[in-house]
Amino acid sequence: MANKSVIKLTGISKSFAGVKALQDIDLDIKEGEIRCLAGGNGCGKSTVIKIISGFYQPDKGTIEIDGKEYSHLNPQQAIGMGIQVIYQDFSVFPNLTVAENIALSAERLDGKKFVNWKRVRERAQEAMDMINIHLDLDAILSELPVASKQLVAICRSLLQNARLLILDEPTTALTKNEVKSLFKVIKDLQAKGISILFVSHKIEEVYEIAKELTIFRNGKKVIEGSLQEFDRKKFVYYMTGREIETVKFQPKNIGKQPLFEVQNIGIKDLFKDVSFQLYPGEILGITGLLGSGRSELAKSLLNLEKITEGRILLEGKELKTSSVKDMIDAGIAYVPEDRLTEGLFMPQTISRNMIAAVIERNLNRLTLIDDAGVKERSEQWVEELKVKTPSTELPVQALSGGNQQKVVIAKWLSTNPKVLILNSPTVGIDVGAKADIYDYTRMLASKGMGIIIISDDIPEVIDNCNRVLVMKKGRITDELSTEGLEEDTLSDILIDANKEVAAK
Repeated sequence: MANKSVIKLTGISKSFAGVKALQDIDLDIKEGEIRCLAGGNGCGKSTVIKIISGFYQPDKGTIEIDGKEYSHLNPQQAIGMGIQVIYQDFSVFPNLTVAENIALSAERLDGKKFVNWKRVRERAQEAMDMINIHLDLDAILSELPVASKQLVAICRSLLQNARLLILDEPTTALTKNEVKSLFKVIKDLQAKGISILFVSHKIEEVYEIAKELTIFRNGKKVIEGSLQEFDRKKFVYYMTGREIETVKFQPKNIGKQPLFEVQNIGIKDLFKDVSFQLYPGEILGITGLLGSGRSELAKSLLNLEKITEGRILLEGKELKTSSVKDMIDAGIAYVPEDRLTEGLFMPQTISRNMIAAVIERNLNRLTLIDDAGVKERSEQWVEELKVKTPSTELPVQALSGGNQQKVVIAKWLSTNPKVLILNSPTVGIDVGAKADIYDYTRMLASKGMGIIIISDDIPEVIDNCNRVLVMKKGRITDELSTEGLEEDTLSDILIDANKEVAAK
């Protein structure tokens, strides 16, 4: 006998300012099922989550729970029916303890007028025992790693009688080992009869955790079925509407003289004695686990973090790193790790974001922004980088994550750099946007630009770089050619290097 439905959506549609976010969506999630909801950025995944959780009201369609139909839910109804969503920010309170984060919401929902602190601790412990995890109940959440915060959010949902747990891009900020731990927790929840909607575009992880698959594209459900029916090629095709092959980067003409040199640079307590050379036409990868110093190194190359030792050279000449502007003027461009807080002015238009790094070059005789010229140049970038937008005058916050990232890249390419540094360039973006960014990066390298990709995504650095440096505890521990390099080999080197540095 087939499992009964936990929730069933029929003919759900939703539009925003005339733009169709969802069109006639049907979705049926069964008891104890782990279903993946996949699709590219802007496909409608987030909208359907918010309709299920009661945050949005659909324009059309019905929601069926326990045999009863609803035109819409409100958040309290959804929670009362056992629907819990764990968003990417986890919606936790960083200034409260583990126990308080887990149990206080349940106490409030139970109508308690006074807090029984003993009961709060007992309930928090009870929730952790349900999925066999161990955290310090008195630890302040802001002091814990991302993976622990996520587990706290899951425990909180269990105290609110979760029947359906929706995990929105749950592995974005997790290490490989943390992902394994999370997947074990998900399997334990499934064994207790809890349904999981696993929202992700990370194909390898989907195959590891889910059994059923639903794919959205452009607000429509394009296909669903058992994951056994989908090989990787078919999965990617339905997500993107095109066939994407993984082709390893093969540099065409690497220059003989270094374009960019880092000689024994360091920042006290962050990293030390880092040296490498970057040649014209190559893509150099720098990888390392959390805490390796890779992001601090990335920022130091544009003087966002000031080096305290060593020197940086461009075309054989030492760069005087007195300011970020000096580095940009010299020909260094840096695409930051967090596009939302470091890369974009979210309420501003796409066109203005694209010229933000070179405003002085886009002024007219009255020292006002030359809007006509900016519009023309931004439209060229939109075409060249395949940014999906009806107009460059829309606010950049209206774009999907992948298209926002393309805007950040366009902003920095507007500076006409000789060296492009990409820090975690494809975090949180779908496979189609990734392919576009990789293709464009390779084209830039073929024209003689030197490119550095700093990432903990092992397939990303192996497939898109000709060399990779391994960083551990603030030091470069290995330099490897990516020719013939296997993912497992590099992963093992990362772990072994970590042990070696820790032993020293």
